[in-house]
Amino acid sequence: MLPRNLNAILIAMCVAVLCYATHRRTRTAMMVGDALELINQNYVDPVEVDDLLTAAMNGMTDALDENSSFIPGDQYESFQNSINQEFAGIGIFVEQPDKEKPVRVITPLVGSPALKAGILPNDRIISVDDVDVSTMELRAVSDRLKGPVGTTVKVGLMRENDETLLVNVSRATIELESVIGDHRDKDNHWVYRLKSDPQTAYVRLTSFGEKTVNELQRVLGALDNDFNALILDVRGNSGGLLYAARDISDMFLDEGKIVSTRIRGNVIEDVYEAQLGTLVDPGKPMVVLIDGGSASASEIVAASLQDHQRASIVGTRSYGKGTVQNILPLQFGRSALRLTVARYFRPSDKNIHRKADATEEDEWGVTPDDGLVVPVDDETLVEMIRRREQASYPLLADKLFTDQSSEENGGETGEGAEDSAKPVIAKSSEQSSVDFDPQLRQAVEHLKQVIHPASESEKSKVDEELSQNATKAAA
Repeated sequence: MLPRNLNAILIAMCVAVLCYATHRRTRTAMMVGDALELINQNYVDPVEVDDLLTAAMNGMTDALDENSSFIPGDQYESFQNSINQEFAGIGIFVEQPDKEKPVRVITPLVGSPALKAGILPNDRIISVDDVDVSTMELRAVSDRLKGPVGTTVKVGLMRENDETLLVNVSRATIELESVIGDHRDKDNHWVYRLKSDPQTAYVRLTSFGEKTVNELQRVLGALDNDFNALILDVRGNSGGLLYAARDISDMFLDEGKIVSTRIRGNVIEDVYEAQLGTLVDPGKPMVVLIDGGSASASEIVAASLQDHQRASIVGTRSYGKGTVQNILPLQFGRSALRLTVARYFRPSDKNIHRKADATEEDEWGVTPDDGLVVPVDDETLVEMIRRREQASYPLLADKLFTDQSSEENGGETGEGAEDSAKPVIAKSSEQSSVDFDPQLRQAVEHLKQVIHPASESEKSKVDEELSQNATKAAA
């Protein structure tokens, strides 16, 4: 009898331990659930339980760092799309500056179904599949435009001259590019060389998504080292996937540490090392352009190339985000928790993360090399962003060009207006990006000096001219 009783005791003990562990895990969840139910039943006004749940989750993550957050269901799909770099739709950027007016098309994407169907910038979306959406908010209109790939949606539009029309658009898989060039050619393909200096390769990364590594591999493979110097632009790039930053850094480094991560207790979790071989000739000089919008994965790339003296850093100090987040699905994948699980450090083991109370003198982020800090005023920054958008979406440049030419000629749109129109601006495709981008201009000048270093006599002459100018200014 003793063995049988002993078995029963052991089973009872296991059940008790399991119940205790389950209770510890669920008691806080039960408290939150009870509070939600009490509010739902007794609060003076009707409430949506989903809104309460979102508020509760936001409250918890607000107690953590700024990079941890709850991603509710209505945002989780968009978040996944940005990481996966694709979505099912018609391929337009839209906005709604005035909620009293219909959603407005910013621009169709190059090669998109919307562009092929004739949708233009500034078109107002007034109906979708014969349903009036003129008073709906942006998200509701966007949801109606989405649908399975291969299906057709009927979109009602209102042009700026109050003309209305219906277009049928076939939904497709829209790929979001993350590796772009300096300008587009006549076929709207990106050119990864500076217009003002074709022997300088120019590659801009807008994000670090699932496809970024393969995109960059194809671009560098096509360039095939047929250039004198390379500019890698990560300005305004807020980051993305850690492995993408690691693999991209490895394209330029032959050996050495790229980045290390540390988990709770400052314990080293992983150390990522460069593998033998590079996609870019180590003898080709490089510049990485950064600014205050360069964060996370962008800082990993910039810091690793700077620490290994593989590239010069030009621009302004980066953002200072040195933390790693995991995306943990909730509600069976309908929402998610974005949780900081580690910090990363540059090859020199210096800190990248900028704490809330950090000062400019503290160690954080990536700082441009000596003499290569190039501040940009707000007006110039706005112009730089506008020019980049025009290069990415040519219809925006065409629209601006047409509108300003029309305004200059008294708004003529009838017969004879084309003959009398005189361009008042140069289209972005006719300008060099170096002309309006002081940071890019500094990068080009620096690379020229690296490729063709000045002789001692030339340096002395430049120093003498600078000294004379300084004396004149003081006088």
